[in-house]
Amino acid sequence: MLRVISEEITAYRRQIDERKNDLPLWERKVLTCDEAAAYSGIGIRRLRKMALAKGCPFAIANGTQILIAREKFDAYMDKAEKV
Repeated sequence: MLRVISEEITAYRRQIDERKNDLPLWERKVLTCDEAAAYSGIGIRRLRKMALAKGCPFAIANGTQILIAREKFDAYMDKAEKV
């Protein structure tokens, strides 16, 4: 496999990463489990357990990574009496 690395490509990747980090958590559409834990105050283990439960309305599987749809997570948390 041919791998091309140039300054332009590296600068472009860096620019994309910086843009992603500039957006605050409460404005992002999708959060990682770590970001969702920081956003909600729920522990990472508990959040992952909730996301892996069958029929979870806010979890998105991306390969082995679990992503949280923030708007659906907010709606779920508004209705939840206990976590």
